[in-house]
Amino acid sequence: MKSIKQLIREVLTVIIGILIALFINNWNDERKEKKYLDQVYTSIQKELEESVDGLKTTIPKQLAAADTIQKYITDSSMSLYNIMIKSDGIHLPNIRTTSWDAISNSRIDLIEYEKLAALREIADRKENLNKRIEKQLDYLFENFEDTSRSKKEIMHMMTLDIVGAEKRFQNALEELVQNNSIKN
Repeated sequence: MKSIKQLIREVLTVIIGILIALFINNWNDERKEKKYLDQVYTSIQKELEESVDGLKTTIPKQLAAADTIQKYITDSSMSLYNIMIKSDGIHLPNIRTTSWDAISNSRIDLIEYEKLAALREIADRKENLNKRIEKQLDYLFENFEDTSRSKKEIMHMMTLDIVGAEKRFQNALEELVQNNSIKN
């Protein structure tokens, strides 16, 4: 009888020890995950702020390019190339998504759905903007030496379309930054 009681005590002691070790291990893992997420969210928040600044810098340059195209739209001696040189070229906003890319490829399961949706939308908007700019560049290279009004009008519309997309993107990013939606 004593040996059964002693065996039960020893088994319970081992089980309690294992449960305590599991609890401590889980607590430590949760603490590490929280620290990791806090670092990622801080990094993402900083990237959002930098992206807003990049858009704020790029949009006026894009508008100046649109104005330059408009100024020379009827001048048959000015090619699209010359107009782009006068407007200081095509300007690309610096949209940073490095932290999002890193976490989306590794620990995406740790992110809450609302934050995940907001970050996915940013990545989608960036991709959409890049496709518009790529299309504009392709058009410019295809019509490099063209001096026709119609080609200039198309380039002007493409530039204004990009500016519109950039403004909408900037507004969405500013809302996330102001609400601290990602960090909290």
